[in-house]
Amino acid sequence: MTRVGRIGFALASLVLVAGVASYYSRPAQPQQQGQKGKGGRGAVLDPAKIVPVLAIDARIADVPVYLDGVGTARALNTVTVRPQVDGKIISISFTEGEDVPKGFVLAKIDPTTYQAQYDQAVAKKAQDEAQLTNARLDRERYTRLAQTHAVNKQQLDTQRALVAQLEAQVNFDQAAIDNARAILAYTDIIAPLAGRTGIRMVDEGNIVRASDATGLVIITQIQPISVLFSLPQQNLPELTRGLAQGMLPVDALGPEGDPIDNGKVQVMDNQVDQTTGTVKLKAVFPNEQVRLWPGQFINVRVLIDTLRQVVVVPTAAVQRGPSGAYVYLVKDDLTVTARPITVTQQSDREAVIATGLAAGEFVVTTGFARLAEGTTVSASRVDEGGPVGQGNWGAKDKRAQASGGAATPLP
Repeated sequence: MTRVGRIGFALASLVLVAGVASYYSRPAQPQQQGQKGKGGRGAVLDPAKIVPVLAIDARIADVPVYLDGVGTARALNTVTVRPQVDGKIISISFTEGEDVPKGFVLAKIDPTTYQAQYDQAVAKKAQDEAQLTNARLDRERYTRLAQTHAVNKQQLDTQRALVAQLEAQVNFDQAAIDNARAILAYTDIIAPLAGRTGIRMVDEGNIVRASDATGLVIITQIQPISVLFSLPQQNLPELTRGLAQGMLPVDALGPEGDPIDNGKVQVMDNQVDQTTGTVKLKAVFPNEQVRLWPGQFINVRVLIDTLRQVVVVPTAAVQRGPSGAYVYLVKDDLTVTARPITVTQQSDREAVIATGLAAGEFVVTTGFARLAEGTTVSASRVDEGGPVGQGNWGAKDKRAQASGGAATPLP
């Protein structure tokens, strides 16, 4: 290559490098022109300043009012089955842990001795009845002879006394028979109530006595079952008013907070525990699915009242500040404003709004970290899901944000 050619090639390379540098040094043009900022109708809004949030419409609903407590499940009836006579157990008829009806024969004690005592009582009565029959015949004879003065009146009176004595003896024999029959029946150890058997404490072939403290087995009645729980004495007015109208509904809650059985408050204790400042209540549950067990700790909630047609929002929407409770309200221009509210009651799922909010107004439930008065938002509407008191608002919002399936963009 000649000298002139080399100079031309170098100049072309410099021009190319200068062109590339000029292209990359130009300022970037905005990519989104659709959003309008607060500077005016034609101003361009920085997308980085648009805050994505989840929001929901305030709604009208009936809200139940509950009193929450912790209780202990107890068998409605518990009995320790003990032998009522002494003897050897010759058979056991129940299986540990099975449900037995009332009157079921659990075990049998050797009845030989008691059968003999019963037979003796029956024979003694037969003997005395024969003597009584003969004494009555003699009384009839003496009565006829006394009419002809063949015997004196004293012999007749003595015979009448003998008949009365033998009649009393026969009655005594009958009582002895009844007693022997009852003792003989005690050789069959029966279930005094319907319930579930526990672990057997005596095996077949052992000698048992009526004075034994351990007994044969413990039977507990778990269908229905009772739950004892306590509530603060401050709730006494509501409890007294509710019980005056009838038995209050009560729910037994599972580990996830869902009702596992429904029952009724049967009785409230007649005094307040001065050491704890609580009053004890007893509720009864049908326990048809046997999800409550004696000795189990149970969370319960008592339905004390129902608020009719009130404004409800998720608890996640309610914020707290120096001036009290407020919510972020999404306006038509997609900016938010802080609206002071008054909360009547609040649970972990929903809040009842007394003042400051109307049904249908759009409130933010998730995404508060970057919000301030007048912030522009990109709001997605959360589906309401189930009825009041069902589901978990906070968990539902998070699922909607993660999957996009439970939230729809606000038109």
